[in-house]
Amino acid sequence: MKDEIDNRQNELDEETLYLVSQTFKALSDPTRIRILVLLSQKECSVNEIAHTLSLSQSSVSHQLRLLKNLRLVKFRREGTSLYYSPDDEHVMSILKQTIHHVLHD
Repeated sequence: MKDEIDNRQNELDEETLYLVSQTFKALSDPTRIRILVLLSQKECSVNEIAHTLSLSQSSVSHQLRLLKNLRLVKFRREGTSLYYSPDDEHVMSILKQTIHHVLHD
């Protein structure tokens, strides 16, 4: 795996570098981490996220839009409600491993 990353390092174009940095930037925000951790436990609507995390609906919507644009969350429509869940298990695994590292180090 390390050799694969080392070999690809010279091949990364500017767009890939930008998207990788944006993904890490998204994961560096405490509110977005809280949202992702909640969504890793269960699918939620904007209202459920806002209520559970004591956030405004507009703040949650803004954060979800950013996470959706980075393909970190996805949604399904049920009537007039949207239900969100994680869209990338690789990134969720990195997040869970990082939390584990911090808690058990």
